[in-house]
This record gives sequence, structure tokens and C-alpha cells, in this order.
Amino acid sequence: MHFSIPETESRSGDSGGSAYVAYNIHVNGVLHCRLRKEYGANVLPAFPPKKLFSLTPAEVEQRREQLEKYMQAVRQDPLLGSSETFNSFLRRAQQETQQVPTEEVSLEVLLSNGQKVLVNVLTSDQTEDVLEAVAAKLDLPDDLIGYFSLFLVREKEDGAFSFVRKLQEFELPYVSVTSLRSQEYKIVLRKSYWDSAYDDDVMENRVGLNLLYAQTVSDIERGWILVTKEQHRQLKSLQEKVSKKEFLRLAQTLRHYGYLRFDACVADFPEKDCPVVVSAGNSELSLQLRLPGQQLREGSFRVTRMRCWRVTSSVPLPSGSTSSPGRGRGEVRLELAFEYLMSKDRLQWVTITSPQAIMMSICLQSMVDELMVKKSGGSIRKMLRRRVGGTLRRSDSQQAVKSPPLLESPDATRESMVKLSSKLSAVSLRGIGSPSTDASASDVHGNFAFEGIGDEDL
Repeated sequence: MHFSIPETESRSGDSGGSAYVAYNIHVNGVLHCRLRKEYGANVLPAFPPKKLFSLTPAEVEQRREQLEKYMQAVRQDPLLGSSETFNSFLRRAQQETQQVPTEEVSLEVLLSNGQKVLVNVLTSDQTEDVLEAVAAKLDLPDDLIGYFSLFLVREKEDGAFSFVRKLQEFELPYVSVTSLRSQEYKIVLRKSYWDSAYDDDVMENRVGLNLLYAQTVSDIERGWILVTKEQHRQLKSLQEKVSKKEFLRLAQTLRHYGYLRFDACVADFPEKDCPVVVSAGNSELSLQLRLPGQQLREGSFRVTRMRCWRVTSSVPLPSGSTSSPGRGRGEVRLELAFEYLMSKDRLQWVTITSPQAIMMSICLQSMVDELMVKKSGGSIRKMLRRRVGGTLRRSDSQQAVKSPPLLESPDATRESMVKLSSKLSAVSLRGIGSPSTDASASDVHGNFAFEGIGDEDL
């Protein structure tokens, strides 16, 4: 989501005479909403600071990125995320800032195996509208739509996808992808739940089965799902027999099945500035790392043992300062920090430094939400939302999901990993004594799933 928002800061008092700060957010000179007046100063995170003088092109881009991250952070708050005032503002802001008129267009959405699905949508259609259009084109039943989501990805030179973010309800997918003005950015359809038990619901339907199958084959080829040579032989045999359900049943037993993998980044676990690869899935964050002189290792952090977490950004270096190697001057650095219950009487902070920190946080929140829904006996099934003025139009020409090619032999250089559980009690993690200057209590996401932890989880 790319847009610039000139803001004005004002002070006013309520009937009690107390003062608060209100940000009047304008787009193209039009006042769209006054967020702090509606929700109070303690709800919203700190707004990106302004500069008094004219900005250079680089500073304008940096300012835009700060505002984009601010909007993504605000969107994680349940109260703000469900606010029609906030969402309608964002929808209008996207269209008006990018000067995109409302008209019918053709939008390309990719499946996990690279297959293209073209749908006719309006430029003003939000994420749910586009998701429904893709489901209609594939003939995916209405009650299975909620099991899938649209993701904005960047295609790398080797053809792999780097996940930028899950498209939120308030986003206009056509505007989001075209505003980036690069062919590298794509929209991908992928399942949006974490518990593989929900696979049973999806696999009851032919199209749902094909989508899960194509995604799983793709994840294995990427190396996201960890497979031994013998397991690979069994999977390939089932693939040759076109035994898709049996293929998926075996895949469900494999490490990192259904996980979302992020780009290589840096963490302070088990030591400072440790290169890691983070994956999210099965109610945990997995950190793969290579310790000096040792084989590939893995540390797993269960979401139920995270008391809380927060996303913070480093303060850009002042002019004249020397930046760290590989880091541009003034570059905003995002960090995901979570407080983890290492043992019954020891909580420690673990910090991951990654441009994808916000998306990691969103993954954590969605895993917690799913755990709470399951605990309450609820379901993630989602019936079709009927549009105002008519029901969803289905295409006359349905598009089937193509079967992926047979699995290639596993990479011989890919090493097996051993659990790092023995290290958990011995590693001294860098603590975070107090929030940084750009973080506050409102930035911390409490974890309701943590409250139900029992001795058997330790």
C-alpha cells in the first residue's frame, strides 16, 4: 500500500479541559479522518515525526515507508482494524493518492505453483472482493473462501517468492500491486490457516484438494518442507499414482509442512547478530541457523509461551554518523521482539531484525487468533459475503488448477537439522530492559494464548 499523507498537528481540549493531540490526515487536500480524536491518544502508536524543511527525494521515500509501516502497525489493533472509519479512509486514500479511477480491469493472481488466474475486477475492489472473484474463477465453494488469502510477494531472480505481506481487508489489490511499478511484485493465493487439521475441510472439495496439493509440491521444491531421501521417494511414488490425498497425508507428517518462510535475517539467538532463516507455522516460530563449526540447527519458539511481542523501528542515523556495514544511512530497521518463557521461572526477550518483522507479527497474531477460536469451539469456515446490490458473479468459464510436475530429487547439499532445545537453558539472550524511544506500551501485543499455558507445555 503506497501513499503519502501530509499531516497537521493540532491541540484541543475536551469538555473536561484536558488536552490531546489530534492528527488531521489529508489526502489530496481532503480531510478524511481524525484518528486520535475518535480513538484517543493512547490507542494509536506514535505517528512518524515530521521535518520542518524541504525533503530530498530519498527522504520523501523514507517518509513514505514510515507512513506505510505506521498504517500496517495500526491495522494490527483489533479495534482500529474493525473500524469502518479507518478502513474507508484507507480505501479512498489508496485510490486518490495513486489517482486511479474506478473502472473494470484484468488482474493477474498466481497460485503457489506459478499458474496464472486472470480475474475481471474493479480498481476499487478490496481484498475480499478480489478473493471471491478468484474463488469463482476456480470454482472454489463459497464456504471455503475463508481458508485462503491473497499475499503480496516479490519474485526473486531465481523465481522464488519473498513474502511482502498478507493483503489486508482495507487494501485495494489492483492499486497495491500496480503502485509499486515493478514486474517483480505479484499477488499469490495461498492457504491462510496454520493447523493442518483444517486440511480435512478443504480436501473434501476437488478444487480445494488441488490447491493444497499444488502448494505442498511447490513448498517441497523450494525446500520449505524438510524431506529425507526416503520420504521424497514415497512422495514421488504417490505423485506418479496421482494419489493426492495420500500425498498430503504423508506431507502433513513432515517438518515445516504448511509453514511460511521468510527471507534470511539476523537474530540475537543464540548469540548476537546470528544469521537465521525464520519460518512461521504450527503455532511456532522456527529459527534455522548455522553455528560456527557445527551443523545446521533449529530453535523453535511456541506461540503459547510468548507472553507478548512488539515491532519497533530503529531511529535513523543522524547526518554524519557512520552506519553499520551493509546498512544504508537513514535506513529504517524493523525488529520483532518477543518475551519468551524459557523455563518455569525465566522470561527472556528474543529479537529478530528483518524488513518482514511486521508480517511476522501478523503471523503470530493470526496463530493466536486461530488457537483461541479452536479453544472456544469455533470454526474458521466463512460464508460468502453478499455484495450490496447483488450476489457474487460467477464466470462462465471455470479454470481448473493444473497438476504440478513431478518432484525433483532433494538437494544433496541440504542438511538435516537437529533441535536446539538443549541450548535453550544455556544460551544467554540479550534482554530488553525497557521500551526503546520509539516504542510504547501500546506497541506491545499481549498474548491471550499465553494465559492458558500449563506445566505440560514446559
